[in-house]
Amino acid sequence: MEDLTAIILCPGQGAQAVGMGKAWYDACPAAKRTFDEADAILGDVLGAPLSRICFDGPADALNRTEVAQPALFVCGVACHRALVERGGEPPTDSAAGLSLGEYTALHLAGVFGFEQCLGLVARRGRLMQEAADRTAGGMVALIGADQEQAEQVCRNAAVNGDDAEILVCANFNAPGQIVLSGHRGACGRAVAAATVLGVRATPLAVAGAFHSPLMQPAADGMAEALAGITPAPPRYPVWSNVTAQPHKSDDPELLKQRLVEQIVQPVQWSRTCRALAAGGTIRCLEMAPGAVLRGLMRRIDRKVKVISHDRPDRPDRPDRPVKPVVPETE
Repeated sequence: MEDLTAIILCPGQGAQAVGMGKAWYDACPAAKRTFDEADAILGDVLGAPLSRICFDGPADALNRTEVAQPALFVCGVACHRALVERGGEPPTDSAAGLSLGEYTALHLAGVFGFEQCLGLVARRGRLMQEAADRTAGGMVALIGADQEQAEQVCRNAAVNGDDAEILVCANFNAPGQIVLSGHRGACGRAVAAATVLGVRATPLAVAGAFHSPLMQPAADGMAEALAGITPAPPRYPVWSNVTAQPHKSDDPELLKQRLVEQIVQPVQWSRTCRALAAGGTIRCLEMAPGAVLRGLMRRIDRKVKVISHDRPDRPDRPDRPVKPVVPETE
């Protein structure tokens, strides 16, 4: 096992659950310090200390975009720091994060400091929630569709009489699992359009049309937030959700541009994981919370071993059933 390449995977929104990070907090001083530091930085801006919402809920509060995003970031960092403290992290070859998780991966690679990245993530969550509140948007998961079929559903469902609404592919999570995003009316018509093609479509309970042009106000806000920041070169490659390629270590401005684009462009997670697997036999360490990325990888390439570190006492638990994953839910 020691000879295998180690890649860090960081989950995105949709993986959050009440109680997340509590086992790490109780078991490892490094994890406790991470949550305590985040509480001190954020104060009561979320309505309560971040750790309290993570550990005790309620779920309605944790699931709000402006809370879930910093919560997932802090939980992932706490898990990673605990693994390092325990001597459990092998030399890292690269890192990737699904949507919000890309920020966690960038922090772990040294691109952003902890306080700086937490501020960016909290800002991103607020901006995306605000954009969702201003538009009547939604998302639909297609199960069993390929990209051509998904794009056909978008074309057919976007038509609304003499007008056209927005509906685009937002998440390429795994083979046969594509999420659409756009105006709520188009999402409703997508269910019927998918049925005609023999594809199962499920509307998702989300706050808005994430990873679609309806999020442009949030992208503009993130461009402003990133404008005065100079990212450091990553210690190891971090993969971009937009391009399914590593960020260029010598082009910090392009990295910031990709993070802005990420809010309105589709998440290329399936392509990213296939590219990672193409380098040979690898193992991946999935940061807390959950085991969503492990489940997706089983659909993408079953040869890749993913060890999920959701809890310190269950580092390699059996897979959970795989559900449609939406990186940016309400």
